[in-house]
Amino acid sequence: MRAAVTGGAGFIGSHVVDALVARGDDVHVIDNFATGRRENLSDAASVHEHDIRAPLGSLLDEIRPEVVVHLAAQADVGTSVAQPLFDAEVNVVGTLNVLEAARPHGAQLIFSSTGGAIYGECERPAREEDERRPLSPYGTAKLAAEEYLATWNRLHGTSHVALRFANVYGPRQLAKLEGGVVAIFTDRLRAGEAVTIFGDGEQTRDYVYVGDVVAAVLAAMGGDGGVYNVGTGTETSVNELFDECRRIAGVEAEATHAPARPGDVLRSVLDVSRAERALAWRPQTSLAEGLALTWAA
Repeated sequence: MRAAVTGGAGFIGSHVVDALVARGDDVHVIDNFATGRRENLSDAASVHEHDIRAPLGSLLDEIRPEVVVHLAAQADVGTSVAQPLFDAEVNVVGTLNVLEAARPHGAQLIFSSTGGAIYGECERPAREEDERRPLSPYGTAKLAAEEYLATWNRLHGTSHVALRFANVYGPRQLAKLEGGVVAIFTDRLRAGEAVTIFGDGEQTRDYVYVGDVVAAVLAAMGGDGGVYNVGTGTETSVNELFDECRRIAGVEAEATHAPARPGDVLRSVLDVSRAERALAWRPQTSLAEGLALTWAA
C-alpha cells in the first residue's frame, strides 16, 4: 500500500510510520518539522518537508496515496486558547487541504481527533454519540474537522475515519506538548527537576499507550468510515499517575501544585466498545506496562 503520513516525524506519527514500514508499505512522511524530528524516522520512508496549511495537491499527485494518516496538528490546548486563529488554520484549514488533495486519488483519510477536548466534562465513559461540549478552541477545531470528514463521506462517497484519541503517551513524546504529562513527569524525574501539577491533581484522564493507538490506526484502514474512540476506558488521576511514575523511576520526589489551566476538563475517559465491535481493536497495554516501556526508552 502507498501511505502518506502527515506529521509523520512526530510522536505518534513516527510510530505509525514504523508500523507501516514493517509491514512492507511504501511510506511517505509529510512534515514541516516544527515539532517533528528527523531522527524519529525510518530510513525506509520517503520524506517531504511541507506545511499542511499550504495546498498539498501537487505533492499528493506525486505520491498517489491509497491511504493518508493525518496526524499533523496544533495539539496544545493552551496555545489554542491564546491563538485560536492559528489553531484553526492548522486543525481546520490544514485538514481541508489534506482532504481535497487526497480526493482525486480516492485515498482514505484516517484522522487523529481528540476525545477529552471534544466531549468536555464526562459523568461516565464518553460514547461517540454523546453530546460534544468542547471547552477549548482546540476541541472545537477538531470537531469541525471531523464534520468535514463526515460531509466528504456523504458528498463524495468516501470512507474517511476519525479516531478520537484519549491521552496518548509513550516513547518519543515531547514534554512540552499537550497530553505530554507522562513525558513531563518522566523527563523531570530523570533530571532531578521539580514537578508541577496544575490544579489539585484529582482531575482524571484516560491514558492510552502509543503502540495501542498505532494498532487502532491500522485496524481502521480499509474499513467503513465513521468515528471511533481510542482509549482504555480506565481513568487515572494526575496524582495517581505521578505516584506510578515515581514508583517506576525509583525516585523519591514530591510535586508542587499550581492553579488549574483554562480549558482543562476535570474528568475525561472514553468508552471504546464501538472500536472493539467494528474494528476488532482493544487496548493491550496496561498503564504500568506502558509507563515501564516509556521509562526504559
